[in-house]
Amino acid sequence: MAMQWSIRAHDSQVIQSIERTAHVSPVVAQILALRGLTNNDQITSFLDLKMTGLRPPQELPGVSQAVDVIYNAVKNHKKIFIYGDYDADGMTSTAILFRCLQLLEGDVSYFVPNRLNDGYGLSIENLGKLKSRGAELIISVDCGIASVDEVQFARDEGMEVVVTDHHHLGPSLPPANALVHPAIPGTHYPFTGLCGAGVAFKLAWALCQHHCGSAKLPEKYRNFLFSAISLAAIGTVCDVVPLLDENRIIVHHGLNCMRQYSSQGLKHLMRLAKCDAKSKLNSEDIGFSIGPRLNAAGRLGQAQLGVELLTCDSEERAQQLAAYIEELNKNRKKLEKHITDGAKKLIKENHDVEQEAALVLTDPDWHRGVIGIAAGRIASTYHRPTIVISTDPLNDRPGVGSCRSSCGVDLYKALEGCQQHLIKFGGHKAAAGISIDPKNIDAFREDFCEQVINQVGMNELIPDLEIDAEAFIGHLTIGMMNELEKLAPFGQDNPLPVLCATQVQLSEPAKKMGADGSHLSLQLKQHDSTIRGVAFGKGEWATQLSDTDAFFDFAFRPVINEFRGYRNVEVQLIDFRPSQSPVATA
Repeated sequence: MAMQWSIRAHDSQVIQSIERTAHVSPVVAQILALRGLTNNDQITSFLDLKMTGLRPPQELPGVSQAVDVIYNAVKNHKKIFIYGDYDADGMTSTAILFRCLQLLEGDVSYFVPNRLNDGYGLSIENLGKLKSRGAELIISVDCGIASVDEVQFARDEGMEVVVTDHHHLGPSLPPANALVHPAIPGTHYPFTGLCGAGVAFKLAWALCQHHCGSAKLPEKYRNFLFSAISLAAIGTVCDVVPLLDENRIIVHHGLNCMRQYSSQGLKHLMRLAKCDAKSKLNSEDIGFSIGPRLNAAGRLGQAQLGVELLTCDSEERAQQLAAYIEELNKNRKKLEKHITDGAKKLIKENHDVEQEAALVLTDPDWHRGVIGIAAGRIASTYHRPTIVISTDPLNDRPGVGSCRSSCGVDLYKALEGCQQHLIKFGGHKAAAGISIDPKNIDAFREDFCEQVINQVGMNELIPDLEIDAEAFIGHLTIGMMNELEKLAPFGQDNPLPVLCATQVQLSEPAKKMGADGSHLSLQLKQHDSTIRGVAFGKGEWATQLSDTDAFFDFAFRPVINEFRGYRNVEVQLIDFRPSQSPVATA
């Protein structure tokens, strides 16, 4: 489906003012202006990434109460279980608090549900099992804020419960001994965008301060917090929360600390992901190399091993875990391709994407642990909110679906509007999960499409590609990239700038790359300048980009590629079109 390009309008006087007052280059000033950062206070807050910019942990709602409950349990040698989640945010959250309570000499273990058998969040069955193992205090991480009945069960069984979470608040809060969440009703924490690992990091920080009786910590505890902020950075990037405010500081310093302060397990995984050879880590290394490997463990029912990797300092065991998780990631890629190919075949045979507001796809052969990635791929390819559902071949179990948004649709709101067809659902605007009786899928599909149309209308489902600026290929230099790095870390709500170049030729026909030919490599030529371009997941563009005499316009994000000690600028392609139509100004 064609994308509608538009170059964002800018005010040259505002940009010149930012250049003078903030002492930044014109390109950085333009990006700051386009992101609404125009006065000195806003710009200073955005660019200043000092650790002191993190708010004191005690200001996070519920932290002080949680510290009292947890520290009392440590002091009285109570059996503590950290109850985590199976994604990268949940694994890093679990690892942060587990290592913290080990440092405080608590009697602590962890439990991470199996994605395939247990499902998301607290369950009465698993809480009962932990009770039988002697649990006296349950600390949930990255889950629990909607688990009213489950927390009540734990309390009735004599266990204390501390809930730490960041997800959408339900109509009632669980009856926990303490609730840690940035958006607890009646509180006014200035930034509610923390992920589960960010919340766990703040709680761990407060526990260390309480234990030491001082805001200034001895070296042993500072070193632990450096390792914890590295884990929090992974959770923050992988959970796709806004890379603004405290999250920018967490990711910036977490990346800087990752090599020195990580567990042996994480260091070995970084070597296998080829991140250790880079001169400087960035958020893309987490999002595209480290995070997918951790998530592969969770998707294939091995999240417990992911936490062990993040907390393992035995060299031999670290190597074993990293190698095993690397193999899981290879298997995940194969499963993902199987689902994505099958979904595209279903769309071709049974759906008219131009006429449908959303895609709801189902098959009993699709692996439940990988459907979320496939849903994201389909939503990105077809520019439609997408739900991929795996059903039980015998219909003995409910279907499980993963949902990904597109074109600004609020998924949570859309699912709320047709929840009568669902057994349960949860998530947020961009991503969600559902459980559904297979007999209800057709009716749900119809209502879900209607909810999407009611939100945005069919006309708004034409994807709009907003371009920050037009650029000449010859201007894409290391110097310019060093300037753009002042805006990093990049991610949700602070994306890499999108640029475009017009009247571009190909030095040679585009080539497919990757083991399955799913990616694309090409050399772009404009005037006397050339640059390498890559298009991930766009191998099918090869046939359209073979004419070296034709002129094209390309939209892209510029990045630095490091290989064998060399650093070069290349572009990650987003879209292209024949050079004929002028680019609209937004």
